[in-house]
Amino acid sequence: MIKNSSNTATILQTPIDYLKGVGPSRAEVLRKELGINTFQDLINLFPNRYIDRTRFYKTADLQPSNAEVQIIGQITGFKEIAQKRGKRLVATFRDDLGFIELVWFRGHKWIREHLKTHTDYVIFGKVNLFNSVFTMPHPDIELKTNYDKSLSKAIQPIYPSTEKLSNRGISNRVICKVMEQLFLQLNGRFEESLSSEILEHQRLISKSEALLNIHFPKNQNLLSRSQFRLKFEELFYIQLQLILKNIIHKSKIKGYRFETVGDYFNTFYNKHLPFELTNAQKRVLKEIRIDMGSNAQMNRLLQGDVGSGKTIVALMSMFIAIDNDFQSTLMAPTEILAFQHYNGLKPFCDLIGVKIALLTGSSKIAARRVIHEQLESGELQIIVGTHALLEDKVKFKNLGLAIIDEQHRFGVAQRSKLWKKNDSPPHILVMTATPIPRTLAMSVYGDLDISVIDELPAGRKPIKTVHRYDTNRLKVIGFIREEIAKGRQIYIVYPLINESESLDFKDLMDGYEGIVRDFPMPKYQVSMVHGQMKPADKEFEMQRFVKGETHIMVATTVIEVGVNVPNASVMIIESAERFGLSQLHQLRGRVGRGSEQSYCILMTSHKLGENSKTRMQTMVHSSDGFEIAEVDLRLRGPGDMMGTQQSGILELKIANIVKDKDILSLARHWAKKVLVADPKLSDPKHQPITQTYIKMGKYKNIWNYIS
Repeated sequence: MIKNSSNTATILQTPIDYLKGVGPSRAEVLRKELGINTFQDLINLFPNRYIDRTRFYKTADLQPSNAEVQIIGQITGFKEIAQKRGKRLVATFRDDLGFIELVWFRGHKWIREHLKTHTDYVIFGKVNLFNSVFTMPHPDIELKTNYDKSLSKAIQPIYPSTEKLSNRGISNRVICKVMEQLFLQLNGRFEESLSSEILEHQRLISKSEALLNIHFPKNQNLLSRSQFRLKFEELFYIQLQLILKNIIHKSKIKGYRFETVGDYFNTFYNKHLPFELTNAQKRVLKEIRIDMGSNAQMNRLLQGDVGSGKTIVALMSMFIAIDNDFQSTLMAPTEILAFQHYNGLKPFCDLIGVKIALLTGSSKIAARRVIHEQLESGELQIIVGTHALLEDKVKFKNLGLAIIDEQHRFGVAQRSKLWKKNDSPPHILVMTATPIPRTLAMSVYGDLDISVIDELPAGRKPIKTVHRYDTNRLKVIGFIREEIAKGRQIYIVYPLINESESLDFKDLMDGYEGIVRDFPMPKYQVSMVHGQMKPADKEFEMQRFVKGETHIMVATTVIEVGVNVPNASVMIIESAERFGLSQLHQLRGRVGRGSEQSYCILMTSHKLGENSKTRMQTMVHSSDGFEIAEVDLRLRGPGDMMGTQQSGILELKIANIVKDKDILSLARHWAKKVLVADPKLSDPKHQPITQTYIKMGKYKNIWNYIS
């Protein structure tokens, strides 16, 4: 028995094999199936749901509802009944008002040996009505005397399980028993991990009480308070880590101080800016200028919907770097997007005499050699490119600002390669056109400063979005003809989830052939672009469309980002139900870039699941990227939205950032408050937080947080 809680943290790191009732073979299964290695891991195995076992039923009150019920009574006899395969064992179970039949299809020998007749038992399970008799197949059954001593007799936890656990006999009841054993062994005492200030202000119950009542709730009120307390704690420490990481980053990693906003920036702003900046763009530029003018390295995420004007903000940020005699780079995930950025930025750079170049995997050897030399000499001021920028041969004279577009498409190792191109790390601006819900941004990018461009440039007309079924195809084709007659261009996009999926490729080719039949040459010209084409062929077809030489672009999602054709007014998305919401929103953003009315047509079959219907309705009714992202997060969950490379970040033990966003905001508020008052966590009143934070680093398996 533990006399005080100071040893508890050490004991919690004991391998699970040493817990009474587990042993080596069970420990092996628990390790493989549920990732339970230590006592701590078992404590953090929180129930999925609960069954209220505070109520007892009488056999006379039973209803044919297939509900789970609990009854006290005695077995009065057994019988075996032959069936098609083997036999079933049936026991008559009586209380003072009637009887119910208990049925087992396996384990007969053990049951006959261990269950006694005319002895009080508590049974629990689902009730069925069979031949006018109530039956309970494979009931949970426990001696009444044991039930009375048990911790779990009120509201029963149901823990996560797998087929292998069930096959190895590790049932929910077994997990409850080993959990009970652990609490008895630890004497139910756990070190407090939150300061008394937070506990008192938020009226949170203690850590010990919360853990006891999450596993063995005395009543619904205590269960609810325990869940809140543990969710708050989990989210508080994630936010604490992220905010602390940001503070340490700013204090330790010194950035170049760009004190001058000079000729390049001012000449462009005053004489060549093609339109008035929106208030959101002005606000974001100011945030970037303050960051780059401070002594710390900028580490900022720039979020903005498709077409909100992120690129012009990026360009003006690069002009600030050039005004301070530093180079800049803009890295994009695809050649198409890199070309797009380069072609968009070059005319502006030419106007004010800034030297810019493009470097991709397709760049010719001779051109590469010149670019490498000019980068090292400092003659080249801006380089736009793809992963080719990460090659060891690419060296800068003085890289001051690195901008990464759609950064979730780059791995961490790739990004860090770019940082190491200099003696000192450059300022970092990360851009994304994928709106990230606030809750996800707080959890995944909480260590970055976040800027949002939340308004579109003036004069843009909202895109009209409609949902049409395949049966409306003739009308859609007629509409395309009308738009082409007005001089407009059309995108038709097919899903290509995986470039090797022959079925998807066949859909694309069938679609292309159908379009060519409906829009024959020479009156109509049709381009096609997909991921299996050579980059040069892809670029050739893209350029034909950009120049207006083709009327229709049939493509896969390679055009999801970065193709800017103001004359394209219609986006048709085939099999739209196969796309996620953020992808549909990105594709829609390819049109609506000119002054004419644009349209997005979502084509689907009539067979749609509930989620697909919700996605179509959301697209039709909303053009707000952040609102769409919130719905997407609700439908798909955080792991899915971030993609597999990011999902580990969000493997939370009890909180859910979608359902618990209010708790997340509260946790972030408190984490900020603590760190503003005590950045080094040295104040004695924060000792429980400091101790817990140190242990989190020491025992990496306490919580799988962001490192």
